[in-house]
Amino acid sequence: MRVAFVGKGGSGKTTLSALFARHLARSGAPVLAIDGDINQHLAEALSPDTSPGTEPVTAPPLAAHLTELKDFLRGTNPRIASPEAMIKTTPPGRGSRLLRLLGDDEVHARHVVRAGDVPLMATGEFEESDLGVACYHSKLGAVELYLNHLVDTPGEYVVVDMTAGADAFASGLFTRFDLTFLVAEPTRKGVSVYRQYRDHAREFGIRLAVIGNKVTGEDDLLFLKEEVGDDLLTHLVHSPAVRAAEQGRAQGELESHNVHALNVLREAVDAHPRDWPTLHRHAVEFHLRNAHAWADKATGLDLATQVDPEYVPGPTPQP
Repeated sequence: MRVAFVGKGGSGKTTLSALFARHLARSGAPVLAIDGDINQHLAEALSPDTSPGTEPVTAPPLAAHLTELKDFLRGTNPRIASPEAMIKTTPPGRGSRLLRLLGDDEVHARHVVRAGDVPLMATGEFEESDLGVACYHSKLGAVELYLNHLVDTPGEYVVVDMTAGADAFASGLFTRFDLTFLVAEPTRKGVSVYRQYRDHAREFGIRLAVIGNKVTGEDDLLFLKEEVGDDLLTHLVHSPAVRAAEQGRAQGELESHNVHALNVLREAVDAHPRDWPTLHRHAVEFHLRNAHAWADKATGLDLATQVDPEYVPGPTPQP
């Protein structure tokens, strides 16, 4: 099951991504955290016990090895002649290599490290050489390709910390998840991103749930209920344990209310099994959009031919 955390910058989405991933890992569930934010802080959030002055672990960036990733994933798919013919939205077809979560393959072997209790994969930072010539979504294409070719099953979890704000809609990556958690503070600015996400999510049938964060009292909770309505799933209260961890101090146990909120998040994720045909339909739709908008011209190819009309990925491989 795939989960995205989105929200306004500073809302706490990276912190909640880390809390949820650690919560899942401590239960014994297979989980992979992916840092898909232009500000790469998830490793640090996953390792709050790191000694002051010690650098957090660094995952080899997916985006830096995009050509190798494409070459591996295309496998023997006859519709994809070369890695150069493959773009971020290229869907799998017969002959493509599909991935199992944390499987014994070169993608996971090269790009996954452990940050605290949690396996971590990272998109990679926006580097100086990218300034003025690239956007961060070109790097997020590596995550989109990874998820397009991942066959995960119930009881397995991928937790992605996404870019801040509505910028996450600049690529088809937002359709790759079973549930999107929008982290909102109890302020007008905090819920403004929710309105943008809500409208886009409804257009594409994306499941969206709001997590109130940094709630300090009944007035905060009432504000969120009035602004968000039934989309408000649960909320977390101000956490001295989290603040202590962020300051490099011993944090103690997470507050019982916040632990309960994490359990609510997991129940929400588990409540709706994967709809593979719909997931694949979204992948094909955004691939054709990209092909028409820019990719056909950029590659000199008709990328619509990469779509295998008889193919839908899933736990049971198709012939």
